[in-house]
Amino acid sequence: MTVNTVTQILEELAPLDHAEDFDNVGLLLGDGEMEVQGILVTLDTLECVVDEAIENNCNLIVSFHPIIFSGLKKITGKNYVERTILKAIQNNIAIYAPHTALDNSSKGVNAKICEVLGVSNTRILIPKGGTIRKLITYVPLADSETLKQRLFEAGAGNIGNYSNCSFTLEGMGSYKGDENSNPTIGKKGETHYEQEMMISVTYLKSLEGKVLRSLMENHPYEEVAYEIYSLENTNQDIGMGMIGELDEPVQEQAFLEHLKKVMNAKIVRHSELRNKPVKSVAVLGGSGAFAIGAAKASGADVFVTADVKYHQFYEAENKMVIADIGHFETEQFTKNLLVDYLTKKIPNFAIRLSESITNPIKYF
Repeated sequence: MTVNTVTQILEELAPLDHAEDFDNVGLLLGDGEMEVQGILVTLDTLECVVDEAIENNCNLIVSFHPIIFSGLKKITGKNYVERTILKAIQNNIAIYAPHTALDNSSKGVNAKICEVLGVSNTRILIPKGGTIRKLITYVPLADSETLKQRLFEAGAGNIGNYSNCSFTLEGMGSYKGDENSNPTIGKKGETHYEQEMMISVTYLKSLEGKVLRSLMENHPYEEVAYEIYSLENTNQDIGMGMIGELDEPVQEQAFLEHLKKVMNAKIVRHSELRNKPVKSVAVLGGSGAFAIGAAKASGADVFVTADVKYHQFYEAENKMVIADIGHFETEQFTKNLLVDYLTKKIPNFAIRLSESITNPIKYF
């Protein structure tokens, strides 16, 4: 099994097209064709993590956070990033990071937080735009049903809880092949008119390569006429944060105690309590202050996140409670999620959960 094989499996969970534009995701270091001996899963890649990989004969590190985030002009070992990369290169260790691709997954970081907190009936807090595309193509009537089915099998035509979704319209198509053409129907040099079906289907941007391959392989024409549109529709299954409900309402103090316990938080920084029961809970792992407005608009009683600044706590405006438990604390279970996922996908393979504690923040 190669590094590329593992990354393809990871990208079924968190397609890289779903990552934020500012991010640096995917295979950051190493040869994709290298045979994998073992996989070490971690939240961050530091020198101690590379040492752990070496000790356990793991030549692929799957790290939630990317060790290479901005451009590097030199790798001389002058800082922790360069030292980590040098050590990984010297020991032929590949590094892969999903980061915000996993943040935006409906089965990713925030789904894990909800699971740990006991929050159910979840939905995406900030649905992501720019992930849906539409394909329109034209095919002879006799071939239309077969082509539609092949496109469905490639992943096109899925909308929410529905599959095999399409729109078709019958019409007359025309074409005239030149001397180098080899028309499937009609003769070169003559204008041919054919009763055709226009097929329209939507698909995820991350599936575009697969959908287009299916189109080309199953369309009968020598030259396939098709159109692709990027849609502004938001995707209800992809995006930042989640919101859901507790099974039973609890008092704010009781919820904060529960939050601190199950998330292993040293401290909970929070806005003013409202003395109201907590039923609806919004979460966003990592630096989530940008989602305060979305959490309020969604009707959340509590918003659990991290890295909230002083003045941002005012934004709760007594409409909900903002609870900041720390960046590491919100994301700590992400590596467990990845280990569980890879173990199910690649049983009987050496997949290790890193024992290194990479939280840079200490509490006195």
